[in-house]
Amino acid sequence: MLELIKITKKFGDFCALRDVDLKVGYGEVHTLLGENGAGKSTLMNILCGLYEPTSGEIVYKDCEWHMDSPQTARSIGIAMVHQHFMLVEAMSVLENIMLCALGEKGVLLDAAEVTKKVMEIEEMYDLKVDLHEMVNNLSVGQQQKVEIIKALYNDAELLILDEPTAVLTDEEAQGLFRIIKKLTERNKSVIFISHKLKEVMQISDKITVLRRGQTITTVDADAYSAEELANLMVGEKVVSRAYEKVPGKGGVIYELQNVSYHKESKHGGLNQVSLKVHRGEILGVAGVDGNGQSQLAEILTGIKRPEEGKRIYEGKDAGQYRIIDFIRNGVAHIPEDRNKMGLIGDMDIKDNIVLKDMEDARFSKASGKFLLKKNIRKYGEEMKEKYDIRCSSIEEEARNLSGGNQQKIILARELERHPKFIVAMHPTRGLDIGATNFIHDSLIKARDAGSAVVVVSADIDEVMKVADRIIVMFEGKIMGEVPGDNPDMNKISSMMGGREYERCDS
Repeated sequence: MLELIKITKKFGDFCALRDVDLKVGYGEVHTLLGENGAGKSTLMNILCGLYEPTSGEIVYKDCEWHMDSPQTARSIGIAMVHQHFMLVEAMSVLENIMLCALGEKGVLLDAAEVTKKVMEIEEMYDLKVDLHEMVNNLSVGQQQKVEIIKALYNDAELLILDEPTAVLTDEEAQGLFRIIKKLTERNKSVIFISHKLKEVMQISDKITVLRRGQTITTVDADAYSAEELANLMVGEKVVSRAYEKVPGKGGVIYELQNVSYHKESKHGGLNQVSLKVHRGEILGVAGVDGNGQSQLAEILTGIKRPEEGKRIYEGKDAGQYRIIDFIRNGVAHIPEDRNKMGLIGDMDIKDNIVLKDMEDARFSKASGKFLLKKNIRKYGEEMKEKYDIRCSSIEEEARNLSGGNQQKIILARELERHPKFIVAMHPTRGLDIGATNFIHDSLIKARDAGSAVVVVSADIDEVMKVADRIIVMFEGKIMGEVPGDNPDMNKISSMMGGREYERCDS
């Protein structure tokens, strides 16, 4: 169906892709595997018409194409579901789908005709979504279905899925795989981009590995183990990390006492939450996404204030603390959405790194009124090396970097302030194995230096890997607690499903 031949893409002096080759057959799931910054998204942006290649050929269904715009790609049956969805949240599902149908009959559309075609697609591929629901009321998994429906409405034959499971629960991911199977059964092809090797092994027919913008190899998925694929991605043997579990070295630094926030909302609030976090420990928060974890992180970092209960930080009542008060008192935050909450995309890398320290005498005079740009640039270069931020220049806009490198910017900014208390929400979501190991190592180092760390993740393997203690949340409540050393997985699963256990009040 598709052949990319010696695709090269340069951004100024930086070569993002060099002579990349890729072949995709009919009815095939072909995975693109590689570290963050390997060039996967850049290659797909070329295929779907967002970028033009510096050189190389695109052959689709035996014809050579010049992809000068996304409209060209859509017109021949190529569609991309981006990691960050392209939906208008203030519109309904049907209105979003109608937006992509505007070219059919000029400015006038028949909503009944569009609805009929959409319902046929839903039935054919088991993509059930309420067409009249507003997009901002949909779960992430449902929004992803809307994006797939949009692609199929335009008769897509080749569907590109960029990190499609990064924000999905395990159940939603399995639902997506069933949809992919229905697509390939109808001879449609899927290019799948993921860092989750278990999923890659489960869903793929072929796998092409990219490294530093070059094609390393293409293999049959059943011919390689996950470990062998990881080694190909990184270019060296990947050693599985194992961390020693330790009790909190110091006293309690942060305590929540019967904290509630929108407790009537089972999936968007907290209900009588009490917990203690000690210096020198990692407290893991497990649970299916959407059971109050986001609200817990926002309460801990000061983004939201509890409606009931107390926050005690360093022995003081922090009930009236603002976000800036927590920052000034040593609280760091790695947010769940690095683009919306963690970075200013239009700002360059070096300025994002010093964003919380603009008033520091190292970087400005007169409390931030006059920036010391040479100092900021020098510090940015130091952080680029220390945190292995892969970019063409520290003057590059943060939005242009891969997810892993964006996360490293946030990590540099937060950890270099030597925080006393760290809240890390989904710290490795969408990241490759190298970046994941780096971030886990960094959090362990912060713990060993005496910081208290709260890691919130829907990936139970991640929680069990790094946490010294684990609490499980369900519908805004803490269902119980288990030790991080040899945790009882059956008990954790039961708590994730809503069964309550006695907690260790440590």
